[in-house]
Amino acid sequence: MRIQCTRKYCVNTLHPIRCYPDRVGKQADDALAESWHELMTRYNRLVCRLDRDLQSAHGLTSSEFEALQQLSRTGDSVAMNELGDHTHLSQSALSRLVARLENAGLVSRSMCTSDRRSVRVCLTPEGAARYAEAVPTQRAILREESAECTSAAEGLLLPRP
Repeated sequence: MRIQCTRKYCVNTLHPIRCYPDRVGKQADDALAESWHELMTRYNRLVCRLDRDLQSAHGLTSSEFEALQQLSRTGDSVAMNELGDHTHLSQSALSRLVARLENAGLVSRSMCTSDRRSVRVCLTPEGAARYAEAVPTQRAILREESAECTSAAEGLLLPRP
């Protein structure tokens, strides 16, 4: 439902949710949106660099590295739905990623013995070795780039007026 706004500095005459009672509220929201844009720009640059450097040095994308990292942390097999909970991928994208890792010999998939509908994934020795080799590369990039992302995030973390 849209309502008519009667506030003096409102940027919309008809809108469903938010009305700015004064310029300060609008300016704060504009600053928040700008901080969000800056953070996303820096994050995307960071992911591109991770993809480029991890691929050239270790044959891994940043998403593949993240999946290997999650599997390495558990030290055991993980259900696909649990792995999906800790990645930024959709179920279908995760299935394709795990298939690529399995074809490369970095992970293995098996049916869950207690629930045949569930598939479990575990790190192979080759996958553990590739992950261990790639960790220093990933951590170095994060150290180099983290200050920029942190400064961009500060605008999002400040309390709202």
